Amino acid sequence: LRYCLARMGPVRGSYVTAEDVAQEVCLTVLRVLPRFQDQGRPFGAFVYGIAARKVSEAARAVRRRPSQTSLETLTDRPDPAAGPEPLAIAADLSARLHRMLGRLSPIQREVIILRVAVGLPTDEVAAALAVSATRVRVAQHRALKRLRALADEILDGVTP
Repeated sequence: LRYCLARMGPVRGSYVTAEDVAQEVCLTVLRVLPRFQDQGRPFGAFVYGIAARKVSEAARAVRRRPSQTSLETLTDRPDPAAGPEPLAIAADLSARLHRMLGRLSPIQREVIILRVAVGLPTDEVAAALAVSATRVRVAQHRALKRLRALADEILDGVTP
């Protein structure tokens, strides 16, 4: 779920959520599990491969389908969730962070998501991405350096 949340970023006007995609990942894993063959890589690498494909499929589906909200789904009752200002600030920050991740190379983005958002150790990230642990550490170092440089530009004026 954390991987899907980190990869999907802000999805406005869509009924597809990270929870939906994570559920699809779980269902797919269960469906293909009988055909799984151990090839010396961690099982997590197998699952993250499926998750990456499902996130990409969901992103394509959102782009293809225009967003519409029917009047029947709107209610006249007040929303008990946070008010519009905290939601707008959180959405803006999320969009800015997603833009920052989008400016990284694909390997750097995956390393940051798997190491920081998901919390995997270096060796598991290396196995999931089919690269060496050294390459993961170098990619992480370069990605963090790039994110620090981008933070001044993209996050300027955002207070925590």
